[in-house]
Amino acid sequence: MKRPALLFVLALVLAVASLQAAEGGAAFDPKRDPAKDVEAAAQQASAENKRILLDVGGEWCIWCHALDKTLAGDPALSELLAASYVVVKVNFSEENWNRAFLAKFPAIESYPHLFVLDEKGKLLHSQDPSAFEKGKGYDPRALEGFLRKWAKAS
Repeated sequence: MKRPALLFVLALVLAVASLQAAEGGAAFDPKRDPAKDVEAAAQQASAENKRILLDVGGEWCIWCHALDKTLAGDPALSELLAASYVVVKVNFSEENWNRAFLAKFPAIESYPHLFVLDEKGKLLHSQDPSAFEKGKGYDPRALEGFLRKWAKAS
């Protein structure tokens, strides 16, 4: 690929990522391959000295959208997330249960569910975010404490 075309593709990818972030994060896409996404995230996390945060849920999940809204809507949280984690959304829905991929992790009892992985993709922690619920949403400071606890030491 020639350099101008590569730069155009890179700019397009960054624009889409920025738009998704502004809308509260990327969607849970049933067409994505989470194993390939984690492989790419591991390369990025290793290069950037970050952890990987798997966010398992679906577009059908009201609490998944509430979590996305909280993470994107609180400046301290969104900065911490961007500085410390590579986020991978894993779809769980009728369109694609991703059972083979999720079988490698502890059982999930409710959605959304978070898994923290090291930069190589090794499981460090399984977290039911209901522990961070407050009213009809999530407590930003409780989420911040969780993210800080599992962020890679600088």
